[in-house]
Amino acid sequence: MIIAFTTALPAKGFKRLAGHDFRLLDRDDCSEADVLVSTFDYRVGRELMDSMPKLKLIANFGAGYNNIDPEACRERGIRVTNTPQPVIEPTAELAFALLIDVARRVSEFDRALRNGTGQPMAVMNNLSHSLYGKTLGILGMGRIGQALARRAKASGMRILYHNRHELTSERMKELKSEGVEARYVDFQTLLQDSDFLSLNLPYTPEVHHIIGKPEFGMMKRTAFLVNTARGAHVDEQALVEALQNGIIAGAALDVYEHEPQISQELLTLPNVVLSPHTGTGTWEGRIAMCECVTDNILAFEANDNNKMNIVL
Repeated sequence: MIIAFTTALPAKGFKRLAGHDFRLLDRDDCSEADVLVSTFDYRVGRELMDSMPKLKLIANFGAGYNNIDPEACRERGIRVTNTPQPVIEPTAELAFALLIDVARRVSEFDRALRNGTGQPMAVMNNLSHSLYGKTLGILGMGRIGQALARRAKASGMRILYHNRHELTSERMKELKSEGVEARYVDFQTLLQDSDFLSLNLPYTPEVHHIIGKPEFGMMKRTAFLVNTARGAHVDEQALVEALQNGIIAGAALDVYEHEPQISQELLTLPNVVLSPHTGTGTWEGRIAMCECVTDNILAFEANDNNKMNIVL
């Protein structure tokens, strides 16, 4: 079997595929490839698929797969898998780190100390906001949202969430056994009552710009936005205007609407924390994702759909 890669990934995670023919797009001839391992920063569209006529599986390296043309896959009978489990804890970890950073102004203070523009150390200077007793609103209470809720609850935060569907009573009991109590609310209530709003939902065209000017207008002026999901969830220009005009207090972002470009205003605003789309970017996480890709490919070879994370 010939396996093509859009990006060079850690070989350690693919040891169980020893004996297969590995090739790298843009370097090797991949026209005969049976499998393509794709990453979020590489668009997999019709033209690429046409150049790989034997392609039967796209084993996506990541949970989100909006980099892949679904209609083109369906037309060609190409299956698509993803790696949902290994991304949960690293992404939730970064979301919580960003939340703490923007609330306690860690990056802002770091910049000020380094360039000499900060306020003197004094009792009423350099104040920030505590997490304890505040309300975290989670938009998208899937596995990553739930992992974030566990971290937030440990810091004394109240948890609200909104999903397309309320979590089952069984899942709520499981969360409660993990020390997490979360209350389902409608979208408007989530916006109005959250001190911190975290976006943790997958991207589909239906949720494009789910957060824009009207939504910022419903949020508290003291609220912070955290986005580790997809940049297109947020109208970035509306976000810039909300930050500039004090409509919300700040934002912490790992994803951007027009990646890899980032709005110049976001780069200069002091109340913004930025990270380079690295929610899953730990060494441990990358190896685990490679192992999950391997699982999907081996299950595909064995024609075992029950062991594949099939999304298309």
